[in-house]
Amino acid sequence: MGGNKYCAAMTKRRWRGLAAAAWVLVAVACSAVMHWTMRRESMDRAEERLVSMCEERARMLQEQFGVTVNHVHAIAILIATFNYDKSPSAIDQDTFAKYTARTSFERPLLNGVAYAQRVFHHEREMFESQQGWIMNTMQREPAPPQVEYAPVIFSQDTVSYLARIDMMSGEEDRENILRARTTGKAVLTNPFRLLGSNHLGVVLTFAVYRPDLPADASVEQRVEATIGYLGGAFDVESLVENLLSKLAGNQDIVVNVYDVTNASEAMVLYGPSSSDERVPFLHVSMLDFGDPFRRHEMRCRYRQKLPMQWSAITNPLGTFVIWMLLGYSIAAAYSRYDKVTEDCRKMEELKTQAEAADVAKSQFLATVSHEIRTPMNGVLGMLDMLLGTDLTMTQKDYAQTAQMCGRALITLINDVLDRAKIEAGKLELEAVPFDLRSLMDDVISLFSSKSREKCIELAVFVCDNVPKDVLGDPWRFRQILTNLVGNAVKFTERGHVFVRVCLADNSNMEAGQVLNGAMNGKDGRVDSTTNGAFNTLSGFEAADRRNSWQYFKMLLSDKESLLDDLEGTNSDQSDSDHVTLAISIEDTGVGIPLQAQDRVFTPFMQADSSTSRNYGGTGIGLSISKCLAELMGGQISFVSRPFVGSTFTFSTTLKRSYKDISVDSSRSLSEALPTAFKGMKAILIDGRPVRSAVTRYHLKRLGITVQAVNNMSAVVKAFPGQNGATVSREKATILFIESDFWRPETDVQLLNHLREHKNRQLSDGHKVVLLVTSEADKDKYGSIFDIVMCKPIRASMIASSIQQLLKVEMPERRDNQNRPSFLRSLLVGKNILVVDDNKVNLRVAAAALKKYGANVSCVESGKDAISLLQPPHCFDACFMDVQMPEMDGFEATRQIRQTEMRVNEERKNKLVLIEGSTFVEYHLPVLAMTADVIQATYEKCIKSGMDGYVSKPFDEEQLYQAVSRLVVGTTDSTV
Repeated sequence: MGGNKYCAAMTKRRWRGLAAAAWVLVAVACSAVMHWTMRRESMDRAEERLVSMCEERARMLQEQFGVTVNHVHAIAILIATFNYDKSPSAIDQDTFAKYTARTSFERPLLNGVAYAQRVFHHEREMFESQQGWIMNTMQREPAPPQVEYAPVIFSQDTVSYLARIDMMSGEEDRENILRARTTGKAVLTNPFRLLGSNHLGVVLTFAVYRPDLPADASVEQRVEATIGYLGGAFDVESLVENLLSKLAGNQDIVVNVYDVTNASEAMVLYGPSSSDERVPFLHVSMLDFGDPFRRHEMRCRYRQKLPMQWSAITNPLGTFVIWMLLGYSIAAAYSRYDKVTEDCRKMEELKTQAEAADVAKSQFLATVSHEIRTPMNGVLGMLDMLLGTDLTMTQKDYAQTAQMCGRALITLINDVLDRAKIEAGKLELEAVPFDLRSLMDDVISLFSSKSREKCIELAVFVCDNVPKDVLGDPWRFRQILTNLVGNAVKFTERGHVFVRVCLADNSNMEAGQVLNGAMNGKDGRVDSTTNGAFNTLSGFEAADRRNSWQYFKMLLSDKESLLDDLEGTNSDQSDSDHVTLAISIEDTGVGIPLQAQDRVFTPFMQADSSTSRNYGGTGIGLSISKCLAELMGGQISFVSRPFVGSTFTFSTTLKRSYKDISVDSSRSLSEALPTAFKGMKAILIDGRPVRSAVTRYHLKRLGITVQAVNNMSAVVKAFPGQNGATVSREKATILFIESDFWRPETDVQLLNHLREHKNRQLSDGHKVVLLVTSEADKDKYGSIFDIVMCKPIRASMIASSIQQLLKVEMPERRDNQNRPSFLRSLLVGKNILVVDDNKVNLRVAAAALKKYGANVSCVESGKDAISLLQPPHCFDACFMDVQMPEMDGFEATRQIRQTEMRVNEERKNKLVLIEGSTFVEYHLPVLAMTADVIQATYEKCIKSGMDGYVSKPFDEEQLYQAVSRLVVGTTDSTV
């Protein structure tokens, strides 16, 4: 065993040595490749630079040559115009010399210009007689006789030595002259040493023709029309040197100009005759001087060998060092590999476990929900059944307490599952129409008893421009409100909790005006004529000043202008199908400590350790509310000041609902308000403007006209019937008095009037209602007032009290507006099969359905259900538990659907041959009974063929929702 380990260690060490050597070789190779690549790039750039400079010089030289030839051509036209066939000639030697001297800048490549006239042999004697001199050869001897001559008659001062010389006497000059006049182009001689400068140069020859020569003349016509020849000396060395000296980079390159007419013996016109062969680059640019018989080129090379760039040395060295460091790092990491192998293995196991836990998360939630909800279903169901029996007051209190605790536990489970569904992205919102104001009243009523115990004001106010019916998810909307209002009531011991709903645009605009006013010195405090220190609902300071009376004055003025223009602007209601609401929940409680405000929306986090101990709760409600608000297209924020209070504001985007849901009892969440009080008048005594606006809001919903006063002494004078007149029931005036503005010891006059009114026992007279915040005040003031109404007030509560007070006949409520009655009408006489393996749940479900008149049959397994539901059968619906042994509810439902499909197909084939027969398919409504309410389970229910589900423990609300959708209109399955 030890030998094997040693051999393995030696083998590993050998492989490490080979790997290190290979690594070094690779590093050297990479560095070498980088070095040669960078050198090659440097050389390429140098070559490109050489090509660019050489081409630039060649182009400039050609352009200058073209300019020179054009000017020589211009001189030829000048001579042909003013000298040919003119007697006397308009041009003489003096004129020609001066003109060519002054225009020499136009011919930068020529040292001078001379004109030789064409003279035939028979004209020689006359020509020499006219000129006064004898034609000479280049050797200064008299010109020998020949067919024609070309003596120089005009010359620039720089080439005055050419005067009187016959250019036809030289063999090469003669050849150039003949080529020039036949081609019509400028021609060049072979390079030769120029007289005077002894520099290499060439002679440029250009034929001068008669003016009448056509543009397309033939060779014979050109020869016949020739009258002379212009020539110029081209000092290549001086002129090219002068031209190139004006360009940058001359110190870096060497330029040579060659005549390569004879390719085997190229003649150097400019530049050194020898070059350094060690210089690597040479570029050749062809020169076109217009002579088709001669070829020239420019050769450029660097003056000295190019130095190697430092980057071609330092970069490869740096790369080599990096490779070595990288190799060292890899070797060090590899040497540690053996030590951390076990840790890596453990990490892989943990990763696998985490992935498995994530996959099992949905199943875990389903199991937890099922295992907790199943016994809770039995507990709450049995308690509900127990409360339906005859109990003593003590027993009933115990049962109600246990039921309340069970529902609190279910609420906690729902919150945890909601949070999990939100994190998993599985929470879906419904879109159903609902009455927003009724929903707000329902939420407030949930906390009425708690607010009365604490003697705090609890109120809701909805602006008039908020639509009555909206389309959205009322249950999730209610959940947000319940969480926020519940927290506000829980943490408030004095003052108020105020819920306000308005359009988001109005909220932002008016809040900005209030804040601007506050910045100008208005801090929200009331003047000396009002009670309380602050103009809020209860008179206590609020954290957010946007709910002060300054804000309400602007808000109410907007409402009144809107109501005045409502008839003429009905089209405005449909400007947008979406409305964004801003809902604020203001309290005057303990507030949130500054250090805890950053973690308010963190799940399971409380402000401090004492919060949960003193007030209870888990810290998950605000987190869920934030997520739900964002899912509903809004957001949530808060303003809080310790020991002053908090104001939570959330927004949500809903759709307008143009259908009146009050006539649709299947979708209405609450009873419609009565209309019997329209036209009645009321007087409200309240010194707090905000609270007064809230009370007027509820009364105006009933159609009651309200007059608000804040002076108790003016009440008796304002009260109708004071002078003995009676008031009819339809126009009876009701006096509403806030309890904190009622002072029996000081308001003696009003007290005596009320006692006199009480003694008269007039049923048709005016009535007085006292508004209080505590149940204890009912007994205290019950002997004085007609009725004592305990807040929080709601429109439905006011309607009920006034109906009882004035004995107003109310229209009978339709049966289907009563949930229990409507459920009974749906379920009475229906045959329903309940399938559940838990006997307690069977008893609870059967009792709940029998309560509404259904005929219930129970089985404990999916197989038994399949045997009973073989078509034809007598059942109208089936409540199926999803988690059962042997065969769960999903598989049982799938088999039921398969059986129905097979039977429907057989019946359909039989009825095809019968004319006029009506075919109705078997389809039994199957509702899942599940304690697992996550989205994955709902999708599985629908996929298996179920029509919906009822979560455990189910109550009247969800039973109503499920049954009203599936049982109404169900065709008898035995057809």
